[in-house]
Amino acid sequence: MKNPNAVGRVVAVSISERKGMPKVNCERIELMTEAGIRHDAHAGPGHRQVSLLAMESIAKAREKMPRLRPGAFAENITSEFLSLPEIPVGTRFRMGAEALLEVTQIGKVCHKPCAIAFQTGDCVMPKEGIFARVLHGGFVVPGDPIELLPAALEAHGQTIGVPQTAPSPQGVSV
Repeated sequence: MKNPNAVGRVVAVSISERKGMPKVNCERIELMTEAGIRHDAHAGPGHRQVSLLAMESIAKAREKMPRLRPGAFAENITSEFLSLPEIPVGTRFRMGAEALLEVTQIGKVCHKPCAIAFQTGDCVMPKEGIFARVLHGGFVVPGDPIELLPAALEAHGQTIGVPQTAPSPQGVSV
């Protein structure tokens, strides 16, 4: 398995009042320790407190449905620059200034096809979405970094790429 990127970015944050509905994009969300996202239908204890899907996955579905937007797959957090389905279960990551999450599940079983699957013949969330639990809460807004923590990756036999040379204070590689 190739090493997923170590740092990504939040593209959108979304919630819904009812389960099974596309989510509504928000300016920010509040992650609550061991309880998910405040005001989201899936808030509460359990291993699927927060759902994530990469913008790169949404782009695949846009080939057949160009109007798809972040939140359309009922994901809470839309990311970019991370290969989400390749991140091992148990990996911890920071999001925003304070939040700490842990990957608990890759993909999901859909008990009935969603509207997107009916229209396109497929849905990316069951294969490419991931779920996490909130270990430490905090606010998250679009543009926030998502940082995979090295200890979790190294425990799974992976490393985070580090540049061989770092710029010196004068901007010259050493």
